[in-house]
Amino acid sequence: MLRDITLGQYYQTESVIHRLDPRVKLAGTVIFIISLFCFDKGWGYIGAAIFLAIVIKLSKVPFKFMIKGMRSIMFILMITVVFNLFLTPGEVVVSFWKLQITKEGIRIAAFMVIRLAMLLIGSSVMTLTTTPNNLTDGMEKAMRPLKVLRLPVHEIAMMMSIALRFIPILMEETDKIMKAQLARGADFESGNIFKKAKAMVPLLVPLFISAFRRANDLAMAMEARCYRGGNGRTKMKPLVYKKRDAIAYLVLFAYLAGSIAVDKLLW
Repeated sequence: MLRDITLGQYYQTESVIHRLDPRVKLAGTVIFIISLFCFDKGWGYIGAAIFLAIVIKLSKVPFKFMIKGMRSIMFILMITVVFNLFLTPGEVVVSFWKLQITKEGIRIAAFMVIRLAMLLIGSSVMTLTTTPNNLTDGMEKAMRPLKVLRLPVHEIAMMMSIALRFIPILMEETDKIMKAQLARGADFESGNIFKKAKAMVPLLVPLFISAFRRANDLAMAMEARCYRGGNGRTKMKPLVYKKRDAIAYLVLFAYLAGSIAVDKLLW
């Protein structure tokens, strides 16, 4: 299951989405997430699903590869569904013992699952179609107005990019350590919750050691290349908006306005 996490990975291929400016993809991800939290009816989610399907098709990233990440959040989705089903007041549909499932709870649980699933897939599109360097440059450019507040924009963008790209690396490392511990007779499944937590210690200790070692190696590599922060740094390939980026912005804002209008106006 750990290998199924797609967030933070990059899928190399040639597509329209890959060639877009990273700032456009960052803005598109934010706009898509905002739209998901503005919908009150199913029409908005249908429009968002169609828009997301078109983007995935244009990205040329296999849909099977993209939805692999859903397995990693199944536990969170199940908890969300259970809490919304049993803790939402309203018109009772099913009742047993002291638990009640309401019509409103079913509706909210269904929308929440759809929202989380599309949020994860939409965020994965950005990382799967953007290289780490472009993602860092895009974040830095997007946060440039914060320099007025004397914030280290370049360093913040660098940290966010490194953290995002370390997700698949740490997951792969966790998978290797888990398989090594299983080969030595470790048991991560049986027993109550306390025994399972205790069984995770042989997994967490080497994982933390490996993470700190990787962080130290990365710091030494950056120092060896004379990295001294963002002041005075230039770009070999500076980001420049092109015609396709302007068209993409128009499409994004048209999607946001159109989807919200359809969701509010249609019954």
